[in-house]
Amino acid sequence: MIASVRGTVAAINPDSAVVEVGGVGLQVQCAPGTLAGLKAGVEARLATSLVVREDSLTLYGFADDDEKQLFELLQTASGVGPRLAQAVLAVHSPEVVRRAIAGADLATLTQVPGIGKKGAEKMVVELRDRIGPLPIGDGAPAGVLSGAWQEQVRQGVLALGWTVAQADQAVSKVAETIDGEVPPVPVLLRQAIRLLGRAR
Repeated sequence: MIASVRGTVAAINPDSAVVEVGGVGLQVQCAPGTLAGLKAGVEARLATSLVVREDSLTLYGFADDDEKQLFELLQTASGVGPRLAQAVLAVHSPEVVRRAIAGADLATLTQVPGIGKKGAEKMVVELRDRIGPLPIGDGAPAGVLSGAWQEQVRQGVLALGWTVAQADQAVSKVAETIDGEVPPVPVLLRQAIRLLGRAR
């Protein structure tokens, strides 16, 4: 398994780069965003994932290890191959993809060419529990930053038996009530449950 390559960028093509490592030029398939960060004649490091097929060995390259890990995780969903996984990362950053899967945001996922509504639903079902903790940035405690509390409240509501649509609606309504500092997650969760109780 080739986990990463470091060397001089010998050439940049529309969908790949050639990185010279120890006198050998390795062709690495990259998304446009990754290629934009490379310059011919300059040394670069790419996190890589080797995809082995009966008739080919293809090396996919990424700007960092986080992108590479997400690329490999996406392929564990049925119907997602390396090309489609790379297309996802070409359209969205890893954080946006993780949030879309965790939050069942089908509209974001279907922005990727090749992913329809059914494909997006499958990805959510198969990957939601394996997507890992969502980044909340700056080391702030969970529930303090905008964006972190929503997912926690949403998961809490879902665990209590409400549907995804109801959970999303409750989180939106709770968000409308916040003005200034975000209250602790348990307070927000109770508020969401009260709102849902009225809706039943």
